[in-house]
This record gives sequence, structure tokens and C-alpha cells, in this order.
Amino acid sequence: MSLRHLTMLGLFSLLGACASEPAEPVATQASAKSVVTAATPAHLREINGNLVGVPEDANAEVALLVIGSNGLPTQLLGNIQLSGNGSILPFRLIFNPESFDRGIRVELRGRATLNGFLIQDMPTQLIRSAQNQTLGDIRMQSAP
Repeated sequence: MSLRHLTMLGLFSLLGACASEPAEPVATQASAKSVVTAATPAHLREINGNLVGVPEDANAEVALLVIGSNGLPTQLLGNIQLSGNGSILPFRLIFNPESFDRGIRVELRGRATLNGFLIQDMPTQLIRSAQNQTLGDIRMQSAP
């Protein structure tokens, strides 16, 4: 076979490969799902629950905070931001249990904003231990 025939055969093979439709990225979809359901690493803990009543298009934030003696937050231990969908909004907040010092007050607080305005807040949840916790459904309240 001559060099010309080999070149033409290689060119047609390349064109045939480029002409076929690309396969759907199945592996990418599977890895995105595994991230959502991934287990919490052994050295970390999580608090999970459901926010109830966050309107569609609202932005919700849940934060784990150390509260000082004056009742104001002094340190952020973890937070998560979510987009409201008009129905139950599950959350999973991962934190480092080593951040819990003896004698500190830790609270889980939340809020929802729409177009930059505070519209709802979450009843404060006192977190007594640095263990995995499921809080269940937490109903958001209208902000004052």
C-alpha cells in the first residue's frame, strides 16, 4: 500500500470519528449525584434538617455561630446558602467539632432574603453538643 492510500485511509477514519454524535456525559451526572450523597468525613460532624416556608426565588442562609456573653455572634463555625424553591428546603451543614470549646454557647440561626431585603428568619436552635444532629422541619417566620 502506498503512502498516499494510508494518508487517505487515516483522513477518512478521522472524519468518520468526528462526524458521529457525541455521547452524553453519563459519568459527569453520576459524579454530581455522589457529591450530594457523600458521607461526612470522620473528623467532621453535620447538622441537617428542612427549612419550611422559604419562598421561591428567595435566598436562604443557615449559620452555626458561637454566641458571646452579650448575645451577639463572635465566631462563624459554618454556614450554607440555599435557593428557595417554594417547598421544603433540605440543608446539611458540616462543621469541625474541634471548634466547640467547653463553656461556649453555639446556636444555629437562619434567614431568608428576597432582592436584598430580609423577609424571614429561623427560630434560633441551641446546639448543645458537637455531634451529628437531625433537627427535622424548621418553619421560617416572617421577619419583623
